[in-house]
Amino acid sequence: MNALSRSRQQLHAQAHARWQALSPREQRMLALLGALVGVLLFWALAIAPALHTLRDSAQRRAQINQQQALMLALQAQAQSLQTRLPLSREEALRNLQSLTPNAQMQLQVQGERVTVQLKAVPAAALANWLTQARQQAQTLPVEAHLTRNSPSNAATAASASLVWDGSLVLSLPSRNATP
Repeated sequence: MNALSRSRQQLHAQAHARWQALSPREQRMLALLGALVGVLLFWALAIAPALHTLRDSAQRRAQINQQQALMLALQAQAQSLQTRLPLSREEALRNLQSLTPNAQMQLQVQGERVTVQLKAVPAAALANWLTQARQQAQTLPVEAHLTRNSPSNAATAASASLVWDGSLVLSLPSRNATP
């Protein structure tokens, strides 16, 4: 501790001697430069981060509002799913068949499961169909064997950039469910 104190005193004495060796004009310039560095340091550490936070607050508030709206929509959807009555197997199968009118999707019933064969089904149509199958027929996907392909003709290429081939296995509601 004593050596440290002595070393610090020596450095202070050297700095003071150098300061006294400078002319008054150089002393003023160094003092001004020191004050400028202090102001810049204060700006960089205290003022700039606060201004950045203030500028970004409107954007962050908008993002939080969007997230809250999404969460409320998901909450409402979950509550509606919890309160609906389960469908019987036969009613679910009828609903699923009514949702699948085109030749791109073919249904094959196998006990409690339905296999859906897909042939060049546009991605948006498949996503929409899966959503409707979940909501209206209360089916759940169990397996998916899908292959992504490019559209084969110009009319399909103009409407969708991606089509799916393959099969889906959906689980129907149990036989003893009553509407």
